[in-house]
Order: sequence, then structure tokens, then C-alpha cells
Amino acid sequence: MAEEKALVIRVLCDAPLDVKGRRLDIRMIPFTGVCEGPLFFGRVIGTAVDTQKIRKSGDMALSARYMLEGTDAGGAPCRVFIENRTDPEIGFRPLVVTDSPALAFLEDCPLRSTVEPAPGGVTVTILAQR
Repeated sequence: MAEEKALVIRVLCDAPLDVKGRRLDIRMIPFTGVCEGPLFFGRVIGTAVDTQKIRKSGDMALSARYMLEGTDAGGAPCRVFIENRTDPEIGFRPLVVTDSPALAFLEDCPLRSTVEPAPGGVTVTILAQR
């Protein structure tokens, strides 16, 4: 199967919020951002947060949840929910839910994502196998 870029989200991070527990530390990073991918153009809406669970051993589990609002490649208005979480086998595995018929295939096909540092945040690229 060929892998294609589906969504490219430019994330701008706010100040992190931390709590240090006995066995686990939690860091929550609120963020905003825009999506300028080949299939969707829009922005992060509502409250978006990256939650990091950090064990005292240094092991981490990450989960970012956010919603985008904009237009699909056909120009139709739509929303896209994304949960991007760590997966020991592939790195980051996104879950996508959308009300766009043009993007509905993202709910069913295998997805993975990359997260690269960028000024003020990160760039998340969601790749779809078709």
C-alpha cells in the first residue's frame, strides 16, 4: 500500500502545566494551530491539549486531542477530531473522526503520524495508507 500525506498540522504550544506525583508526573501542554494539508485546510478550535504521562523510570505515554474546523479539498465546510497517541510498534498512531464525506476514508484506513520540532511548537504530519 502507498502512504500519502493526509493532514499537516502546525502546532503552536502554550506554557505547560505540570503536577509531580509519587509514581507518575503529568504534563499538559495546551496548544493552537492550523492545518494546511493536501486534503483539508483549517484551524484548531476549542480546547486542545497534549498530555504526557511520565513515569519515574523515564518512560512516557503521550496523547494529544484536538478538533479542527475548516474546509476539505472540495471546499465543503467540515470538522475533524484527532487523537494522536504513542504506539510502541509505530511511534504515533492517530485516530481521526470527521463529518466530511471526502475525508471519511481516514476513519477506516491505517494511519500513522510524525511529530517534528518547529518554531514555537511542532509539525504533525498524518500519513494514510491507501
